[in-house]
Amino acid sequence: MTLVRRLLDRAAAAPGDVALVAGDGAELTFGELRRRVLAVRHGLMAAGLRPGERVLFSVRPSPASLVLALGAVAAGGVVVFADPGAGPEMFAARLRLAAPTWSAAESLLYAAGGSAVGRALARRRGLALPDLARLGAARHVRVGPRLPGVPRGALSLGAILRGPAPEPGLDGPPDAPAVVIFTSGTTERPRAVVHTQASLAAALDVLRARLPLGPGDTVHTDQLMLGLPALLVGARWSLPPLGGTPERFARDLAARGATHTFCVPVHLADVLDVRPRLPETLRYVLLGAAPAPAALLRRAVAAAPTAEVLSVYGMTEILPVAVASAAEKLAHTESGAAGDLLGAPLADAALAADGELLLSGPNLCLGYLGEPPLDRLATGDLARLDGGRIVLTGRKKDMLIRGKFNLYPGLYEPAVAALPGVTEAAIVGVPDAATGDERVVLAVTGTADPAELRRRLPGVLDHAALPDEVVVLPELPRSGRSRKLDRALLRELVAGGAA
Repeated sequence: MTLVRRLLDRAAAAPGDVALVAGDGAELTFGELRRRVLAVRHGLMAAGLRPGERVLFSVRPSPASLVLALGAVAAGGVVVFADPGAGPEMFAARLRLAAPTWSAAESLLYAAGGSAVGRALARRRGLALPDLARLGAARHVRVGPRLPGVPRGALSLGAILRGPAPEPGLDGPPDAPAVVIFTSGTTERPRAVVHTQASLAAALDVLRARLPLGPGDTVHTDQLMLGLPALLVGARWSLPPLGGTPERFARDLAARGATHTFCVPVHLADVLDVRPRLPETLRYVLLGAAPAPAALLRRAVAAAPTAEVLSVYGMTEILPVAVASAAEKLAHTESGAAGDLLGAPLADAALAADGELLLSGPNLCLGYLGEPPLDRLATGDLARLDGGRIVLTGRKKDMLIRGKFNLYPGLYEPAVAALPGVTEAAIVGVPDAATGDERVVLAVTGTADPAELRRRLPGVLDHAALPDEVVVLPELPRSGRSRKLDRALLRELVAGGAA
């Protein structure tokens, strides 16, 4: 049974229950969600969408984006998620690789490349995209009102939703491509992960096995990989408003009686800055997409004493891989053990000869677009297995070379971040023209005094890992929707000198 079929069957079992709460508070029942998905499926198939055709998808998280994506997959299409914030050059490069024959986008995004008025509107919202109407897609679907630049003849999602919603026929093959998600790469060589309905369903099942979730629960997040598991078990998915503030996020947690939530670490830090106490309805607070420093884990535990704070490790190619509680991670760090504890593996994990973490399992993606299928993922992460638990020791590409010593920042950063006065810590190498070696710079945020920090470092770092310089910054540079640490930009920031 496919993922979409499972969701439709669940919706049919309790049609009157609330499935989705939109950013503005509007509610959508399971029955109406089911009808809309089926209407989209029927409308796209009637308009000519054929199995395997790729649909460029540029619609921000909302009930409309969910029903459109699910309907496209139910019709046999392959949804290619496009990041409107990637910039026009990267966006165009990704489009060349994906070669979609359909495009589904918000009206404003079509307008951003299609008219002077549209470009002016888009610039006010920080958007800069190529002309979507000229990307070679045969058909277009718009979400929102008709604006200048929307291709003539584009299908309206509103009109599709008002159309018929017949019951689906037989399920398609669950191991056929269903979604494409761009991850890393350059404009010369973008990289895109291909998942099937089967691999996505396996990922959701793995997460649900670790995260108790069921009818009556409310999950507050804009993350599809936590929202979908909620819907599959009859729970309620609460969506934050687009562009909402940390204060609004915290307020909605309480107002909607959230039992589960997911945040990237820096977002949770922003929420706790304005609301140091989270509602008692919360039972689980999930952190992911980037490492969670010890200081933030302590704040989260204090802010949500009735909840279990969990850190999720995974990759776009295979999610989730491991889950560890805040208590487990803090105990590991405070014991003096090196590295970042990720938890017991939820996928099949092994180590290569050089310590690189290798993963496989039913939740592994089909592979990369344009490349041979994968049967095992070389993660690029270095790790060790400690009592059956994965401990991350660094990224291969982040390795610094100091003389004959290979320094992996991820092995030491958690221990530094656990020191008094340190909120976050990052280690980078800056080329030293005089020696041809790398100068090791430790950048921290928080209230720690650099001189006092230097005195403490020998107690938590190997002698060969001690930094040449220590820099205290107001914040660490970040990039992307998950606001991950931008090490390249950090190197630029610290290259001019340090404390």
